[in-house]
Amino acid sequence: MRIANNREDTEKWANFLRSHPKGHFMQSPEWAAVKSNWKNVVVLSEGPDGVIEGGMSLLIRPLPVFGSLIYCPRGPVCGSDPRVLGDLTEGVRRVMETYNAVGARLEPDIDETDSEWLNAMEGLGWVRRPPKNAGDMIQPRSLFRLDLRGRTEEELLAGFHKKLRYNIGLASRRGVEITEGGVGDLTELCRLMEVTARRDGFVARDAGYFKRLWDAMAPEHAQLLLAKYEGETVAAGLFVTDCGKTWYVYGASSNERRNLMPCHLLQWEAIRRALARGDASYDLRGFLETEDDSSGLYRFKRQFGADLVHLAGELYLTNTPIKYRLYREAEYLRRLFLHLYSKA
Repeated sequence: MRIANNREDTEKWANFLRSHPKGHFMQSPEWAAVKSNWKNVVVLSEGPDGVIEGGMSLLIRPLPVFGSLIYCPRGPVCGSDPRVLGDLTEGVRRVMETYNAVGARLEPDIDETDSEWLNAMEGLGWVRRPPKNAGDMIQPRSLFRLDLRGRTEEELLAGFHKKLRYNIGLASRRGVEITEGGVGDLTELCRLMEVTARRDGFVARDAGYFKRLWDAMAPEHAQLLLAKYEGETVAAGLFVTDCGKTWYVYGASSNERRNLMPCHLLQWEAIRRALARGDASYDLRGFLETEDDSSGLYRFKRQFGADLVHLAGELYLTNTPIKYRLYREAEYLRRLFLHLYSKA
């Protein structure tokens, strides 16, 4: 085990990440740059020949009272080899000590049924923590993921719900057009995000965040698509492409012209582009509501014929369990307050 400490290490990590089936954009150096208000440390596990066999990008956030928190979104990136997992865990413990961390928190891209991986982690001291509700997670635990491998546009469309196919056609027939945006169009995305946040009751990211994301990831790893009707932007989506996959990261729409179904056509265009790039999957990401058609976001995403994936959720490592539980209760109350405030 060792800590990456120079540009060469960062490049080796990025190359490993983008060649591994568990590669995820949230483990990339570019995503660490987006989260520039957190310190970034990369832990590597290498074989005797110096070849990387696993790794994890850690984000370190200073906390009042509790010291700091180590957070690893969608990592580690490795298989189930106990030696590699043990190596990485040793690195996390070292980073915890260096930064006086109350604990380390993972939300890995691991299916909840992967008992081999989970048992190995629990044997190393990691504890699974069931969420109080979907809003208790930083990353969604349940999500829709569309497998694109070996499929054609026609096959994908055939797997869509018939109402979705109708709405895609309707948007096109009514004159909705999808265009690719640039940095100057982030203002349109931010405007629509504010509209959507007020409508759906969440706190929107500020313009500085989206500019930072764009500067770190575009054009190679981030694309902005705009749905326009008669020159007016009525919907927008921000997509990340990395590791041979595409993620639908942010989306928003106007309160007007929703009857034209611009979001349906926007998603289809993003899927078509992912397919043309040869991406393995299109990740529609998650939802905060229950898994039934009373939830608008769930109902919208399930129409795409994607697999509903349930991930393992949170795993944590700590030397002070009581202090970590206090931190998590405080964090839960903070997020609950923000959620209630957004609805006020």
